[in-house]
Amino acid sequence: MPHRQASIEIGLNAVIVSVADGLPQIVHVNDSGGDALDSLPFGPFDPIRHRTFEIGLRDWVEDQTALRLGYVEQLYTFGDRGRHRVSGDEGPHVVSVGYLALTRQTADSEDMLARHKSAWRSWYDYFPWEDWRTGRPELLDRDLLPALDGWAKEPPQAGEPPRPLGRQERIRLAFGTEATSWDEERALERYELLYEAGLVAEARTDGRRAALNRDSLPALGVPMRFDHRRVLATAISRLRGKLKYRPVIFELMPETFTLTELQTSVEAISGRHLHKQNFRRLVENADLVEPTGATSTATGGRPAALFRFRHQLMSERPAPGLRVGGR
Repeated sequence: MPHRQASIEIGLNAVIVSVADGLPQIVHVNDSGGDALDSLPFGPFDPIRHRTFEIGLRDWVEDQTALRLGYVEQLYTFGDRGRHRVSGDEGPHVVSVGYLALTRQTADSEDMLARHKSAWRSWYDYFPWEDWRTGRPELLDRDLLPALDGWAKEPPQAGEPPRPLGRQERIRLAFGTEATSWDEERALERYELLYEAGLVAEARTDGRRAALNRDSLPALGVPMRFDHRRVLATAISRLRGKLKYRPVIFELMPETFTLTELQTSVEAISGRHLHKQNFRRLVENADLVEPTGATSTATGGRPAALFRFRHQLMSERPAPGLRVGGR
């Protein structure tokens, strides 16, 4: 019997993040009508047109959204079989290279995106259990954790790979159950557990047995095309971790801002509520910002001092991030 050769295509995906209206927002594309699933901006790498992956990514993003990207970093290469396919598909296997891009929304960006069948959307629409800014999400105890607990008690399926930790232990670490605290950086681990347990729509689309064996799936966020929600979860984990050791939050801020606006943006990304005085002391001790001498009355209350990022900090020493914690 002749040996079949697998063909591979390289795809490029972009998680484009901004903060607006107190929410972490990403660009999603929907070019197949109103009922189609959201997707990240993506396209194949063309080595004839593009000298590097990043050049190709920037071209695809501009073509699909009209946005010109600034800060970009590579996230991860996603190559698992079955994470970018439909049932019965025998086409080339797609290996996706994911990127994280940070940008600031402009006044006309919504209209510009709409003309390209794209839009901004809160990443908490896709991951509602990740938003702890007003307390523990009800979804966790009402739907998500009971479903995971039931899955953890089931016997392993035939062919399931051995893991160093059991299901219950993995749930405990990822979701902060029992005495373990919630770690906002584990967003990807949480999504992977939900996928493995067959609790998200993508698992059913991919033909995963755990999902097909269920009569119905709980409403756990808005699904996305292919493995794009997994790529987004990777970006959330990366950005939340990076907040703590690099001043990346200022890529999302305007040139001048109030400390309240800065705190709101950090809370939006981290999914945590922060104590006001502790946050201001943290910013002051890190020496990340400097006053401009101007004030803002945008809130309608007392004038608030405007600050800017101390760019010279980058040449003085390795710039720190904001080691924020929970309540």
